[in-house]
Amino acid sequence: MKKTFDRTTFTLEERFKKIGLHKTYFIRTYGCQANVRDTETIAGILEAMGFTLASSQEEADFLLFNTCAVRRSAEEHVLGEIGKLKQLKLDHPGKVFGLCGCMAQEEGVVEEIKQKYPQVDIIFGTHNLSNLPSILHEYYEQESPLIKVESTPGNIVEDLPTVRSQSFKAFINIMYGCNKFCTYCIVPYTRGRERSREKQHILDEINAFKNQGGKEIILLGQNVNAYGKDLGEEDGFTDLLRACAETGIDRIRFYTSHPRDYSSSSIDVMKEYPNIMNSLHLPVQSGSNEVLRRMARGYTVEHYKSLFDEMKEKIPSLTFTTDIIVGFPGESDEQFEETLKLAEYCKYDLAYTFIYSPREGTPAAKMEDDIPLKVKKERLQRLNELVAKYSNENNKSYLNQELIVLCEGPSKKNKKVFSGYSEENKLVNFTGEKIQAGDFVKVKITGTKSYTLDGEKII
Repeated sequence: MKKTFDRTTFTLEERFKKIGLHKTYFIRTYGCQANVRDTETIAGILEAMGFTLASSQEEADFLLFNTCAVRRSAEEHVLGEIGKLKQLKLDHPGKVFGLCGCMAQEEGVVEEIKQKYPQVDIIFGTHNLSNLPSILHEYYEQESPLIKVESTPGNIVEDLPTVRSQSFKAFINIMYGCNKFCTYCIVPYTRGRERSREKQHILDEINAFKNQGGKEIILLGQNVNAYGKDLGEEDGFTDLLRACAETGIDRIRFYTSHPRDYSSSSIDVMKEYPNIMNSLHLPVQSGSNEVLRRMARGYTVEHYKSLFDEMKEKIPSLTFTTDIIVGFPGESDEQFEETLKLAEYCKYDLAYTFIYSPREGTPAAKMEDDIPLKVKKERLQRLNELVAKYSNENNKSYLNQELIVLCEGPSKKNKKVFSGYSEENKLVNFTGEKIQAGDFVKVKITGTKSYTLDGEKII
């Protein structure tokens, strides 16, 4: 399939470069890694316009909420936070409040904000993030509420300015959007169809980050395994993964994979290059074929298990995490038991587990939500107990082992304790002297918990 969208390069017009002089900004970020990466881009654009970062949202001249729409509860939380700002707006009418991200792509949410939250001045969507300079210019010119939301995916814009949240670890977008349309998921409607960045732009960004002292990159996409298909590439993700490894960057990870598209060639590349970390997040969502069919996931439990077996055979040290939803419409007790059996089979290192709740605008929202909340909670508890059991057993195998940890800095509660992630993507809390964020530290594991490891620096 040939691309049907344009590729452009970001340029900041001269008339926009002083809009933010003597003004401050603050961004509240909700949701997934894609939103974190968008916030880094928004911060880059704002600072290119002359804004400086405020110490708190109350101090900011421009306060922006970068939002998530995966669950209605996430939206309600954001709306609650925005509601609290009403008095701040009354006391300081010159402050500008904005909302962007996935919530802005939902027509119903935008209407709700217009009617109930007049303190929100600007709303813009995921498809016109690069237009923020012109949006702010227009607002400051007219000083009246402004809504700029594109209903269709925009161009791929390269060379966007960035303020990284960490100097040693970087999120790298490789594609945008999703074509899978799982029945419970709102993402294809808020992020649009799949659009891949050209490989060379991705490699240029990685090399620039590496040359600045960067240590780890995380390749991002709603379904990274579909990378390049819109460009006519048969095995685009594997080819990209190999090219990224050959940049020589210390560590490479990627999120999120889809069982329907994951290929054996990608497993082989992971095994071939030591700087591609031996950890994989592969959401399964359910252990029942019937539930997977109603979810429109496009694979069977047997296919998922065959992928798992192949990966473990080729890379025995591979750590494995997943996503699971319990209480999907029509999920019987027997079908839930099948999910438990799959969790027992895979013995996940970690699972992000969720109770199903209807998401307006998705096909599943039209299904009868026929499972009582009490039953959903009981199933979630049973699943979490099982996942914790195997996670704890897996972590015990690291006792007295030496792991290489990329330090993310000291604990907020105890400055003498540091934390970071090992090559296996294990969260390690450790002690030691002369340690800084961004250091690779050899740590001996002295204790284990269900989801974390404790250790001490090896001198």
